[in-house]
Amino acid sequence: MEYIGFHESGHDGSRQMSTLDGIPRYVTMESRGRGTGSRTAADIVVAPDAEIRSPVSGTVVRAGSYTLYCDHTDHFIVIDPTDHPGWEVKIFHFEGLQVGVGDVLEAGVTLIGTNARVLPFESQVDEFTATPANPHVHIEVVDPSIPDRPGTTGSC
Repeated sequence: MEYIGFHESGHDGSRQMSTLDGIPRYVTMESRGRGTGSRTAADIVVAPDAEIRSPVSGTVVRAGSYTLYCDHTDHFIVIDPTDHPGWEVKIFHFEGLQVGVGDVLEAGVTLIGTNARVLPFESQVDEFTATPANPHVHIEVVDPSIPDRPGTTGSC
């Protein structure tokens, strides 16, 4: 991991996050005007060839690909974490999906993707990292019992 850039999530149920002791390189980025907490999502900058492993133990509830910003194919995974059943850990922006629905994951061990995806546009976290910027993986921890505002996720 090179750097963490915290920012506002697009989901009202996203929970505030913090770093573990010993993680020196992080920033809370400027508001994106989403009305959620300033640390409800994190962009974790990694080396282009770094394997993406599950950040938590749990079970895959959704996984696949989607269209990012109506124009770019991207992978995602949603995990039901063992330590907080019913919540969702969402991870985006990686390639080579290695797991599927129902798979049981072990934190720091289970490979979920072959590498972070190099996005075809500049991201907010890029202004804090090396030049050229390395890719990042986006992560959120969501309490889905908190309803999201209609229309906050956008559509094409």
